[in-house]
Amino acid sequence: MDHVLTLIAPARGPVLDQAHLRAAGDALKTLRATVGPARWLKEGEAADLPFADLAPEQAEAAVRGALGSAKIDLAAQAVAGRRKRLLIADMDSTIVTGETLDELADFAGLKERIAAITARAMNGELDFAAALRERVAMLAGLPAEALEGTYARIALTPGAETLVATMRAHGAVCALVSGGFRFFTARVRDRVGFHLDQANDLIVEGGRLTGRVAEPILDKDAKLATLHRLAAEQAVPLAATLTVGDGANDLPMLQAAGLGVAFRAKPSVAAAARVRIDHADLTALLWIQGYTEEEHVGGA
Repeated sequence: MDHVLTLIAPARGPVLDQAHLRAAGDALKTLRATVGPARWLKEGEAADLPFADLAPEQAEAAVRGALGSAKIDLAAQAVAGRRKRLLIADMDSTIVTGETLDELADFAGLKERIAAITARAMNGELDFAAALRERVAMLAGLPAEALEGTYARIALTPGAETLVATMRAHGAVCALVSGGFRFFTARVRDRVGFHLDQANDLIVEGGRLTGRVAEPILDKDAKLATLHRLAAEQAVPLAATLTVGDGANDLPMLQAAGLGVAFRAKPSVAAAARVRIDHADLTALLWIQGYTEEEHVGGA
């Protein structure tokens, strides 16, 4: 079989079971696909269903229809090259659960106002760079100690550490590339185990935020350029790259990578990305690559 459909349930349930696998197989057969026996990557959570004679997009659409409202994520792809050698991950609402700028704004009593701008920017309704400058300007005069307070609130998305540790153990280079701020990415890089990070810089003078961010701003074009640059530096073809993110500023790199995953993404991003994860945690990216439970390394 030259293609595989991976079905993934959330780590803490509901469970993926034989009924789901049968429904998926029957849906593929209805479109005259050849379907092989399912293989568990982790029983009850993730399984591969080999198939042939059908395009991945058709396979996904058919199985989504067959599964209805079941909280199961899925991805279809060619078997060859499914394990990737370069990972580029967004940080806010991807590797960490929230938006660090919104949390920083909370220290200025502006979280609700700034979060509304963030949501529109991440859904592609506003120019990213302009929206970033606007939000940072609203924080002028905020004591720099608020950065440490914000970092103390940061929670990692479940599966983040396992994703990075496992890919590193199997030889992949892992980079954290964010439209947020280096103050946070440098700490998250070390905490999670990324090889490197890239982000924007807040300008601080006299122990307070100036309300300015260093130029040029790392936006969607810079994220895409970083994908191309790191792939070239590591001699990794784009087909062997994996990108993951949730916002409109991630979309170009999601569409350019060999495997681009919209993770619990904003509506406009989920609609435009080829692969999306709506329910599972970040270990979904390992299941999609065919890693079994026994191959997972460290983390939580």
